[in-house]
Amino acid sequence: MEEYDVAIVGAGPAGLTAGIYAGREGLKAVILEKAVKGGMANAAPLVLNFPGFKSITGLELLKRVGDHASGYVEIKESEEIQKVEKEDGIFELITNKGQYNAKTIIIATGTNYRELGIPGEQKFIGKGISYCSICDGMFFRNKNVVVVGGGNSAAEHVLYLDDIGCNVKMIHRRDELRAQKYLQNKIKEKGIPVIWNSVVREIKGDNFVKSVVIYDRVRDVEEELDVNGVFIAIGEKPSSELAGEMGVEIDGGYIVTDKNQKTNVPHVYAAGDVTGGLKQIVVACSEGAVAAVSAYNDLKLED
Repeated sequence: MEEYDVAIVGAGPAGLTAGIYAGREGLKAVILEKAVKGGMANAAPLVLNFPGFKSITGLELLKRVGDHASGYVEIKESEEIQKVEKEDGIFELITNKGQYNAKTIIIATGTNYRELGIPGEQKFIGKGISYCSICDGMFFRNKNVVVVGGGNSAAEHVLYLDDIGCNVKMIHRRDELRAQKYLQNKIKEKGIPVIWNSVVREIKGDNFVKSVVIYDRVRDVEEELDVNGVFIAIGEKPSSELAGEMGVEIDGGYIVTDKNQKTNVPHVYAAGDVTGGLKQIVVACSEGAVAAVSAYNDLKLED
C-alpha cells in the first residue's frame, strides 16, 4: 500500500490549492473528494471578486484550479472517507473504495447547503427545488421562480436567473439584504422584486413545485404564490463530522486552527470554509496554501 506525505480531504478551492502547494514542496500527496472536484464553489453563478478575473463562473474558475492541481497531485473523486485511524504515527484513511496511509492530513471538507426544514422541501428537491442556479437555472427559463435568502449567494443567484430569462423574485425574512452593496445595487437597477420581511412556510405541488406559502412577519398574514421553481440560498453548515471523530477541536461546528492552519491534533491541519471566518474562494485558497506549507515544515523538522 502506498504511503503519502499528506492526504487532503476535499477538492474545493482550499483542498486543490493545498494540493498545488504540497506538490510544489515535493510532497507526495493525494486529494480525496467524496463528490467531484470543485466543491460547492462550482455552484457559484458568478465570481466577481477573485483576483485576475473581473467575472467568471464558479464552475470555470474551479475547473482551472482543478486542472492546475492535477499537475501536482493525484485527485480521487467519489471517494468518501468512512473512518480514520492512526497506527505507529501513520494515519489510515478508509474510504468507500480503499485505504490510504499518510503522515499528515489536511481537512478541507467545506460546507453543505443549509435547508429550510419546511414541509415539501425534501419531496421536491430536483422537482422544482434547487440549491444551484447555475446547475438548474436553464430549466426555468421564462418561468416563475423565487430565490430564498438575503446574502451574497442569494443575490448572485437572483442576478444570474434574471440574466438567463427567468421571472425571478427574492424572498427575504428581513427588511434589508445582507449582500454586498454592489450586488444590492444591481438588483435595484434591474428592478427585481424583493418580498420583504417574509419566510417560506411550505412548498406545494404534485409531481413538481407549483406554489410556495409565504408568511409576512410584519402583517402577520400568509399568502400563496404560484411558482415553478424555488432556489434556496440561506447559508451553509460546516462539514466537520470527520474532524470531530478524529478528536479535532470544534467550535460552533467549525474547526479551530491557529494562524498556521494547525488543529489541536498533531499533523492534522484544516483550511477553507470548514474553519469559519470569511467564506470567500480567495480566502480558502490562501488557507489551503498555508496548511500545505505548514505540513511540509513539520515533516521537514522530523527528517
